[in-house]
Amino acid sequence: MDRRTFLATAGAAAAVGLAGCGAAGGSLSETAYDVGMVHNAFQPVEFEASVGDTVVWGNSGSRGHSVTAYGNMIPEDAAYFASGGAASQKEAVSNWPDEGNVRPGETYSYTFEVPGEYRYYCIPHEAAGMKGTVVVTE
Repeated sequence: MDRRTFLATAGAAAAVGLAGCGAAGGSLSETAYDVGMVHNAFQPVEFEASVGDTVVWGNSGSRGHSVTAYGNMIPEDAAYFASGGAASQKEAVSNWPDEGNVRPGETYSYTFEVPGEYRYYCIPHEAAGMKGTVVVTE
């Protein structure tokens, strides 16, 4: 069973965990994304993927969020990633919210090509602890 099929099958269990956290103005289903953005949290906080997988973040909350890699907390050979397409963490921060704002009901996706641990955060909610990790295996 591939990852998307598993996620679709496991959707009912995920819906229980997201009860009461509806997408204000959006229409995301629990199977439309791998990592949810709700209030001041990524759900799940840590997500496992394989090299070549595309991870989808979905904003099912009521506020704008970002997916912004910590430039010094991704594998050395990996390309930088951030919603909005910034080439660096500094650029992502200086361009937000004009670029990189994932609005309620929207998604952001990124394909991981290098194994390792990728730490990221939400620009406006970092101080509230909105941080996550994607662990990519071969």
